[in-house]
Amino acid sequence: MHPHHFATKAIHAGQQPDPVTGAIITPIYQTSTFVQSSPGVFKGEYDYSRAANPTRTAFQDNIAALEGGRHGLAYASGVAATGAVVHLLSAGDHIVVCDDVYGGTNRLFNRVFKQLGLEISMVDMTNERAYRDAFRDNTKLVWIETPTNPTLKVIDLEMACGIAREKGATSAVDNTFATPYLQNPLALGAHIVCHSTTKYIGGHSDAIGGVLITDDDELHTRLKFLQLSEGAVPGIFECFLLLRSTKTLHVRMDRHCANAEKVAHHLEAHPAIERVIYPGLESHPQHALATRQMKAGGGMVTVFLKDGLAAAKRMLERVQIFALAESLGGVESLIEHPAIMTHASVPPEQRAQLGISDALVRLSVGIEDADDLIADLDEALR
Repeated sequence: MHPHHFATKAIHAGQQPDPVTGAIITPIYQTSTFVQSSPGVFKGEYDYSRAANPTRTAFQDNIAALEGGRHGLAYASGVAATGAVVHLLSAGDHIVVCDDVYGGTNRLFNRVFKQLGLEISMVDMTNERAYRDAFRDNTKLVWIETPTNPTLKVIDLEMACGIAREKGATSAVDNTFATPYLQNPLALGAHIVCHSTTKYIGGHSDAIGGVLITDDDELHTRLKFLQLSEGAVPGIFECFLLLRSTKTLHVRMDRHCANAEKVAHHLEAHPAIERVIYPGLESHPQHALATRQMKAGGGMVTVFLKDGLAAAKRMLERVQIFALAESLGGVESLIEHPAIMTHASVPPEQRAQLGISDALVRLSVGIEDADDLIADLDEALR
């Protein structure tokens, strides 16, 4: 059989009709434990749901197939998935982290793991020289996010993962903003791909989750042991919801991208806007790389308002269709102020260095009618 395309895998990978009833949708196996026919003898890998559950297995296999990987592991949140990767390391190991990452990722590395004896260096990975110079003899992990949150820098994954392999370090890529539909880091040299499945993979703002995907059998074995031992697994109903959502990921992403591109072009010409950052715009500093590395520009747009915080607050309070809320990637459009909201845990001096100013507003462009979204923004910016 020839290899299936993304849309077919999204709907079918990891799933077979229920063998008992023929149900076409994987059932919710809402059970904590499984009956053993004799001590230590059970069906497949199923003895206790923290270790494995058929609904979770179906979701893990499905998302792994979408990333072009062999192994998937699901977690209770995106940061739980990130933490599992860091738990592969030991005190004294060094991690190189992309400087512009989600605020919760920054907080996890610098305020949780640093105090446990891990050394953290944050570096601008769009600067190959600075990135290469950040490596030490004890560098064991590189954490990459692209496009970055919230300044939407695009990092050359082939370069970044290639240097990590050259230096003997594991490379992990947070692919949340791009999704497997737009970008596949494993094919570009990454060891591990991470997603907050809360965002585009879930897509409906109704489930929290995370996932790791790898092609490396040894890494999968170590991560599966950690998943079992730490127990930061998603609930079974969340797995069911996420498995429902991957079926429409390609359809939703096409609309997210089309809408975001229209919004970005419109705002770039708006008199109240100082600057628009969107990988699909020719004005983006890494536009050529984004065009090569991603299928489309994604659904996230970052803008800087000319009149700073006062204008940003006024805009955020006046939108009607865009909802003022943290998170992203849902079917509905969201808007937020990173300096006050999602990135408030990032120290002010670091925010300033990254350009996360009071004038910066982040838009998660949903799948509503694009003309209505543009009219809403125009009205809010009047």
